[in-house]
Amino acid sequence: MHLFRQRLSKLALVGFVWLFASTSLQVHSAEPTFSSELVFPLHPKHNHAPGIVECPNGDLLVSWYRGSGERSADDVAVYGSRMRKGSNQWSAEFLMADHPQFPDCNTTMMIDSQQRLWLFWPIILANTWESCVTKFKVSNDYLADGPPKWQREDSIFLKPADFKDDANAVLDQVLEKHKQHIDESRAKVLAVVRQRLGEKLYQRLGWQPRCKPTLLPSGRILLPLYSDTFSCSLMAVSDDGGDNWFASKPLISFGGIQPSVLRRNDGTLVAYMRENGPVDRVRTCESKDDGISWGPVGASELLNPGAGVDGVRLANGHWLLVYNDTIQGRNQLAVSLSDDEGQSWRWTRHLEHHAQGSYHYPAVIQGKDGRIHAIYSYFLESGKSMKHAAFDEAWIQAGDAK
Repeated sequence: MHLFRQRLSKLALVGFVWLFASTSLQVHSAEPTFSSELVFPLHPKHNHAPGIVECPNGDLLVSWYRGSGERSADDVAVYGSRMRKGSNQWSAEFLMADHPQFPDCNTTMMIDSQQRLWLFWPIILANTWESCVTKFKVSNDYLADGPPKWQREDSIFLKPADFKDDANAVLDQVLEKHKQHIDESRAKVLAVVRQRLGEKLYQRLGWQPRCKPTLLPSGRILLPLYSDTFSCSLMAVSDDGGDNWFASKPLISFGGIQPSVLRRNDGTLVAYMRENGPVDRVRTCESKDDGISWGPVGASELLNPGAGVDGVRLANGHWLLVYNDTIQGRNQLAVSLSDDEGQSWRWTRHLEHHAQGSYHYPAVIQGKDGRIHAIYSYFLESGKSMKHAAFDEAWIQAGDAK
């Protein structure tokens, strides 16, 4: 009996080793997958700033804004399109949001814990970014053809704690470090910034979205917002499913805007930001208290020309960023992958790498089937569109074609 058990154990061990080896072989021999297509044909108007979600039924829904320009064009409205699960075709675009005679701009979306669709975007009151107010719509009926049926529409009004003194202290540090870049025209702009830091109107107005919300295990929603008035960021925070919102402390750097927030296993939140200042790198900032307060803004090693960044934590714990890895121009768009929660970025591959054109403002998610979906603004001289790309980690790890 003892000998029989030994032989049985050996057989079980051999079977386990064989199963592990064959499974590993299947994983490592999997062919990289990639596909891409335009959401609509190249269009003569300005089409920009997309968002993307996967619906509960597996459909993809995207949003963007379209018009004669941006903040200065009063015909700008928010549009959407849908790709049915199993299809590779996008529907005809449909209107998602429009305030006639006011520009409706940057879009982002989420599906919340109740399976409701949320659309966030800013309405521009006086044709300046400083005058924007963030709006949102909510729908629990969005799976049929055409636009969602909205049950709720509202605005997010924020009243941040006075951050004038903290901001002026950071501004002094920035000016000292980069004083060689401060000419007379920049000095005048900074004088206006200092004046506005002391005014409640500018601290409370002008916050707009770009990257998708982050849903925390506690149920808290963090909606990343940024201000072009001060080139800084903060979070609109909701602890009651979006019924009410309040402001976090700002992420102050006078350059870091449009944050994308990822969560480490230990609960630390890391914001990756576009850099509008002289650093030419993706900016970073951390929070240890679920997004209420934020540490000093630092910089990663990843290049940035003053263009949008978006990230996603994958189901296996890997982190992924989509960004323009240049210091000038938006003619190449990279995907980088980290297996150590952003401490390093071991793999990079390009979605776009051309001499001309602009490919920027990405939004990225992972679908329930594991595929990664990125949507981004696609600008050529002949017109503008949104481009969708679907791929897996193996495609990134394979690197750019030689």
